[in-house]
Amino acid sequence: MPRMVGRAKRIPVPEELRTLALAPRHLSLLAYLLFDGPMSVNDLAARLEVAPTTVSLMVGELSRKGVLERKESEADRRRKIVSISEAHRDTIQKWLGRGATAWREALAPLTAGQRRMFVDTLAAYERGLAED
Repeated sequence: MPRMVGRAKRIPVPEELRTLALAPRHLSLLAYLLFDGPMSVNDLAARLEVAPTTVSLMVGELSRKGVLERKESEADRRRKIVSISEAHRDTIQKWLGRGATAWREALAPLTAGQRRMFVDTLAAYERGLAED
């Protein structure tokens, strides 16, 4: 596990994004939008396990930098849907997409039950880290 985390931390931020001063919290937000597609601030907050106001601030910051876009929801015009801007989508895909590809390749030979056990094990490990 420490080797995996160390390797992930060594993946360099692409040149085009270095001036944006991205923090780890931004990377998780970008990864969710990249892999799961556009979503609301509340949905992002639930996935990141932070308050919607925190996500709203991050989205505002990244929107001003041109990384994210906010659009009205087709179904409910009061809701804003957040997505990665087309100007940065390819760069972010090349940067963060490697991790998704590696996971898909690692999990592909496993049965559905084996994948479930693996995910459950990682979740248990995460819970154990969170305990006092």
